[in-house]
Amino acid sequence: MSVKNTNSTSDFILLGLLVNSKFTGTVFAVILAIFVVAITANLVMIFLIHRDSHLHTPMYFLLSQLSIMDTLFICTTVPKLLVDMVSIQKTISFVACGTQIFLYLTMIGSEFFLLGLMAYDLYVAVCNPLRYPVLMNHRVCLLLAAGAWFGGSLDGFLLTPITMNVPYCGSRIIDHFFCEIPAVLKLACADTSLYETLMYICCVLMLLIPISIISASYSLILLTVHHMCSAEGWKKAFTTCSSHLTVVSIFYGAAFYTYVLPKSFHTAEQDKVVSAFYTIVTLMLNPLFEPMDFVEHKLYDLENLI
Repeated sequence: MSVKNTNSTSDFILLGLLVNSKFTGTVFAVILAIFVVAITANLVMIFLIHRDSHLHTPMYFLLSQLSIMDTLFICTTVPKLLVDMVSIQKTISFVACGTQIFLYLTMIGSEFFLLGLMAYDLYVAVCNPLRYPVLMNHRVCLLLAAGAWFGGSLDGFLLTPITMNVPYCGSRIIDHFFCEIPAVLKLACADTSLYETLMYICCVLMLLIPISIISASYSLILLTVHHMCSAEGWKKAFTTCSSHLTVVSIFYGAAFYTYVLPKSFHTAEQDKVVSAFYTIVTLMLNPLFEPMDFVEHKLYDLENLI
């Protein structure tokens, strides 16, 4: 296969998740199954929340926003990955690559902030149940969701133009299954250290803000439950928090590895596996770890413990 490498409008070539592997068929089937489950679960979640007036509460509203983000996020990378796994041509145009970068940056940034806001919502429900209807009214929920979307899109609008304006005059082969910025920048024929520093600062801030909110929220929740001196209260609090923290740990941990750890800790194969976790696996886990009856238990059963 010949590789174009003469101008900035040439196509890139994605090597994919696996290179020359005899397990391609099995991996394809697993990823397709995850994709179908994730899309189905998220769309069902959105539909039920929209249709059932009993679910028009702040937590369900935020959960519907998470499902929308997950749906858009997984559709940004997985369809192209699946097509490439069964095709000879694995090219992606310069414009399509830039679009993919913008969309995944927007979705991942928006999820970063939204997961933090969901933790704050749970904190208010548990620690201030009497003021919950005031502190988390419909207008506040809309502003919080809009803020999450704005924060994510700001990251996309900031980093995408810079990435796509870096000169790529060498190889066009991206050793990845989608146009992730660190993988794309390896092809640059100019010094990108200043840009990588800027990206590092942006990623640290986008991780630090929601992680701080999540840590503070759950610390206060556990402190509140502790004052009840009830083993049953501790058990229910642990059950309530564990699912959210599991997904958050995987999601933020993978992003931390990809964008914060120095290059010396990275290999191409490790990068692809880690990226698969936060672009494929966690997007399926979100709706499965937060089923409807479980979320209702969060909002009401914990309040009854106070």
